[in-house]
Amino acid sequence: MTFKLVKLDQSNEQTFNTYVSREPPHFFFYILDWKFNRDDTEIWLALRNKEINGMMLIYKRNIVQLRGTNSAIEALLNKLDLEKFEINTEMAHSEIFHEKYRLSREHELLLMILKRGEENLVSTESIVRLSPERAGEIAELMRCTNPEIWANMTTNRIEASMNRNLWLGVIVDNRLASVGSTFLMDPVSNINTVATHEGYRNRGYATQVVSALVREILRRNSTALIHVLKDNLPARRVYEKVGFKPYRSYLYGFAEL
Repeated sequence: MTFKLVKLDQSNEQTFNTYVSREPPHFFFYILDWKFNRDDTEIWLALRNKEINGMMLIYKRNIVQLRGTNSAIEALLNKLDLEKFEINTEMAHSEIFHEKYRLSREHELLLMILKRGEENLVSTESIVRLSPERAGEIAELMRCTNPEIWANMTTNRIEASMNRNLWLGVIVDNRLASVGSTFLMDPVSNINTVATHEGYRNRGYATQVVSALVREILRRNSTALIHVLKDNLPARRVYEKVGFKPYRSYLYGFAEL
C-alpha cells in the first residue's frame, strides 16, 4: 500500500484538525504540541486518497508518537531518521516497531479518562496552589518518585512550566508531601504529574491532589485524562477511586536502532 507522506503545515491543518477531533484523548499530545509547542514539533501525515491513515509526532527530536494503521506506521517509521528516542505508540504496532528498533526499557502505558458526572472527588481542604518558591522542592520530589521518567527534571523547568501549568500540592510541616499538575486546555486536559513523598504515602494526599486537579479540569472541559504505567497498581487505585477508567493502552519505552 502506497502512502503520501507529508509534513503538517497550514495547507493541511484543517484536515489534521478534523481528524484529531474525532478522538481527542487518543490524539491529546498531537493537539497540545501543535497548538502550543509548534516550534519544537514536527508532525508527519500518512495520506491515502487525501485521507489520513496515520501520523507521527516528533518532539524536540527525542520523543516520537505514532498513531494509525499498521501499514501507515510502517511507512512513517521508514521516514524516521532518529537513532535514539522515547517512543509512544499503539500496542497494535508493537511487532512492526520491534522489527526495526530495540527497546532498552519497555512498558505498557495506560490512558485513563474521567467524564463529567462520573467523578468521585474527596475533600481538598488541604490543597494549596504552589508558587515558584517551591519549584526546587517539586523537581526533587519528582526525581525521587520516578527517576526513570523524571531523572532530568530541574528547578528551572518547573519554574518555566508555572507560567502555563496549574501546580497543586499538600504541605505538611512546611514540607511538600504530595504534588500534581495539569495544563488546562480545550477540548480535554491531561493531569501531567502526580507524585507523593515516600514518607507521606497512604494518607490520602495523592487522592486529594488528583481530586483538586479534576475539579479544575471539569470546570472547563467535560473530560479529564491521565496516563499511568499499567503495572503501577497503587497509582491506578488512586485514579480509579476518583473516577478514572481505562481507555487505551500504548507501548512506551526508550528505543535505539
